[in-house]
Amino acid sequence: MPHSRYDAVVVGAGLSGLVAAAELADAGRSVAVLDQEPAASLGGQAWWSFGGLFLVDSPEQRRMGIADSVELAWQDWQGTAGFDREEDAWAERWARAYVDFAAGEKRSWLREQGVSFFPVVGWAERGAGAAFGHGNSVPRFHITWGTGPGVLAPFIRRVTAAQDAGRLALLHRHRVDDLIVTDGRVTGVRGAVLTPDAVPRGVPSSRDEDAPFEIAADAVVMATGGIGGNPELVRENWPERLGPAPERMLTGVPAHVDGRGIGIASAAGGRVVNADRMWHYTEGIENWSPVWPAHGIRILPGPSSLWLDPTGRRLPAPLFPGFDTLGTLAHLTRAGFDHSWFVLTQKIIEKEFALSGSEQNPDLTGKDVRMLLSRVLPGAPAPVEAFKRHGADFVVADTLDELLAGMTALSEPGVLDTARVRDEIVWRDRELDNGFGKDAQLTEVRGARAYRGDKLIRVASPHRLLDPKAGPLIAVKLHLLTRKTLGGLQTDLSGRVLDLAGAPVPGLYAAGEAAGFGGGGVHGYRSLEGTFLGGCLFTGLTIGRSLVAESR
Repeated sequence: MPHSRYDAVVVGAGLSGLVAAAELADAGRSVAVLDQEPAASLGGQAWWSFGGLFLVDSPEQRRMGIADSVELAWQDWQGTAGFDREEDAWAERWARAYVDFAAGEKRSWLREQGVSFFPVVGWAERGAGAAFGHGNSVPRFHITWGTGPGVLAPFIRRVTAAQDAGRLALLHRHRVDDLIVTDGRVTGVRGAVLTPDAVPRGVPSSRDEDAPFEIAADAVVMATGGIGGNPELVRENWPERLGPAPERMLTGVPAHVDGRGIGIASAAGGRVVNADRMWHYTEGIENWSPVWPAHGIRILPGPSSLWLDPTGRRLPAPLFPGFDTLGTLAHLTRAGFDHSWFVLTQKIIEKEFALSGSEQNPDLTGKDVRMLLSRVLPGAPAPVEAFKRHGADFVVADTLDELLAGMTALSEPGVLDTARVRDEIVWRDRELDNGFGKDAQLTEVRGARAYRGDKLIRVASPHRLLDPKAGPLIAVKLHLLTRKTLGGLQTDLSGRVLDLAGAPVPGLYAAGEAAGFGGGGVHGYRSLEGTFLGGCLFTGLTIGRSLVAESR
């Protein structure tokens, strides 16, 4: 049975909440972790993730011939974030602290807990072409061996051990509705115990109530995630600078990522900043085996696919696959588009298509070396081939005419100009008559293959799309996909939530996405990728350590 009072209550059993709870419980503090979802969803969004982590000057980088440094990483972060508001003061401090963490303690701290990494470092968000501008100057995307579940494992293990020792209560189906405020201090939480529900992980659960509850605590940590599973809130906060909010979007996170926790903390006096900053993807495809409503999967593309808008016109440089997520999103949504197209070949899909998510990478998630080695054999990875066969957004054809007919069938009448698609393909292919040329994308592809990791497993050798030996031809209809909240509750460097005057709200803390991954917006306008799980780790660790130090 749960107690009525704890040293700390953590609201949300995702990664950031589990990290904070583990730190507190291991230091002997009494902790209650509350989550509205059933036990099957322990770990929250992190379980579904690919497990990518941003590290700086790591041994994995050095073994791949990558020279990185804190100075270069901070240059990239500043150029990517574009901090330009008064509200960014704390966020920028968190950003600098995080880059130092990624270059320092982060890897050794994780390794001590049994977390290891795939040896080839990925190059995400390659940028917009300027030295001081958006993007990673070098590969920094470290894939966790075990993907998202592998990142979660040590913290679930620690929390479970603390529960067995009686220092921690893990209370599923406990939905927090309000924070208790006494004389200006947050002193606990109240809400409803929801009826038991045996739905599988990620499936929307019942909101039927069994009984009310109230728990007192010296500190409350809000680790409730963002708004990516709530399309209404996404549209409500959609910024004008991105044009009109799309009418149709796929959803990249479970429905319980609903933004309620941010609103609850705001009602108790917390300041929400940068709510108009979000991170949504343009490479979403409909999940042919969905778990939650409008379930979308993101393609993690290499740089070779030809990217076209809904009319068939090529996206302008440097909007190439894997280069500038927000720039591509803005280009499409300002024009009123809600989808786009990749055109590629079997040769490209075999080497360059990965799917985001633990469940889409059973070899990495299951730590299956034999299955992993099969990736170098002919054919795309099995989950990618499954989407080719079953996915509603894929067109596979032996001839260009058949490809164009399939693309037309998936388009609104009169939108796709098939003659323009044909021209774009032919124009691009002519640029391969030489090993050099003016096509910026092909120049980037050749440059990417100068990095050993890309040449080995990530980037196909340049070839004509109409080369029969590279076929069949493939077109993929890409949808906008909701994912991350970049703004949130403003926090100081201890994780304390600040009020409208900039003073800490006594007793209230925020971690992970609810805090904009620190300070209310550590990423600014854009992410370098691998920084979302890392932000959960860093904010949870920081709050846990801060609360332990304060209570000594």
